[in-house]
Amino acid sequence: MGLPEGFRWGVATAAYQVEGAADEDGRGPSTWDTFSRTPGRVRDGHTGDVACDHYHRWPEDVALMAGLGVDSYRFSIAWPRVQPSGSGPVNTRGLDFYDRLVDGLLAEGIAPAATLYHWDLPQPLEDAGGWMERDTAYRFAEFSYLAAERLADRVEMWITLNEPVVVMAYGYAFGVYAPGRTLMLDALPTAHHQLLGHGLAVHALRSRNARTIGLTNHYSPAWAATPGDQPAADAFDAFMNRLFTDPVLLGRYPAIMGDAPFVRPEDLAVIGAPIDFLGVNYYQPTRLTTPSEGPLPFDITDITEYPTTGMGWPIVPDAFLSLLRTLDSRYDLPPLYITENGCSFPDEIGPDGAVDDSSRIDFLDAHIKAMRTATEEGIDIRGYYAWSLLDNFEWAEGYHPRFGLVHVDYETQKRTPKKSYTWYRDLIASTREHAKSH
Repeated sequence: MGLPEGFRWGVATAAYQVEGAADEDGRGPSTWDTFSRTPGRVRDGHTGDVACDHYHRWPEDVALMAGLGVDSYRFSIAWPRVQPSGSGPVNTRGLDFYDRLVDGLLAEGIAPAATLYHWDLPQPLEDAGGWMERDTAYRFAEFSYLAAERLADRVEMWITLNEPVVVMAYGYAFGVYAPGRTLMLDALPTAHHQLLGHGLAVHALRSRNARTIGLTNHYSPAWAATPGDQPAADAFDAFMNRLFTDPVLLGRYPAIMGDAPFVRPEDLAVIGAPIDFLGVNYYQPTRLTTPSEGPLPFDITDITEYPTTGMGWPIVPDAFLSLLRTLDSRYDLPPLYITENGCSFPDEIGPDGAVDDSSRIDFLDAHIKAMRTATEEGIDIRGYYAWSLLDNFEWAEGYHPRFGLVHVDYETQKRTPKKSYTWYRDLIASTREHAKSH
């Protein structure tokens, strides 16, 4: 089976995508509240105001996780619940929710894995400049301290940032995600300030005795369309894969950062604070061509020779394995956790009341096999979190894509475990049995 002892099987969600209760118990607005309520930003005007109503239905969702037999649940703590204005005093009612959730998980033997920033920046911080401003990094460290002060006695695993490259690129460069700014290459300060926030948060978490601390990055293998497009692929690789990993693990930025005036000499030591693990989110590879025009050093082109998910993303498990090998060869890695991996398909409840999502089973099976191959080759992978437990708010696509192991009827909030839920449950159980017998 090739998995280390104590390997963690899990599922993952994010606060804005599942919680709802947008205006309850003192929660302030986030950039995603503002963005999704702005006409034309999210498909069909969907918002996360209600989402999966996890804020109220969490006991049912914890019961679904217990039914799966997962070892761990990765969730995110909504910064606007804890500090509605992004700074200042803590909103205790906001932290009370995570208190209840954590205790509920522990009662079922499920280890909580808390992500501190999964894209829901308090709107007042964005109004002050957001991640373009260095001050936001210090505010993030303060929030991290407050969350750990309350929860670190029971939450062992902490993830500072989720996919900072997506915040930089989609949020600030291209404007397709909140906060919707179109700064193109002028968005680079958001990379540095997020990483600085990460380093400062590591320090804050350690000061509250948080035990296992890491960072989750989004990785996509860069494929050159032709040999002549290799420089474009290398440039994409630097932006997507190296920009948020080199400073943390090598103590330096790739050349694309240039001689950036916003990087102070002492910052890299803060960013390079030792971490206990690296979180890897993988969905698909990317094919690159040399740009004909525009400010970017690459153009993205379609990968057409593989089957695709419901969102048109190519399904390439071998690229997942090659990514893990690349990370292993490039860095002196801490242990890895696969913190997200999954797929969307247009899952509907059939006449028999069941959701047959065989395509998802095939996807997960192939990617888990690729991960097992990596562990057999000696790459230290400690856990796998399927994205996602529930169908949920898929950012700019609203409620159209379905990534869950559990189907959600958004009208009634009825949860229906899909065929993949049963498959994942059985996989976890059989892996455990196998581990016991060896």
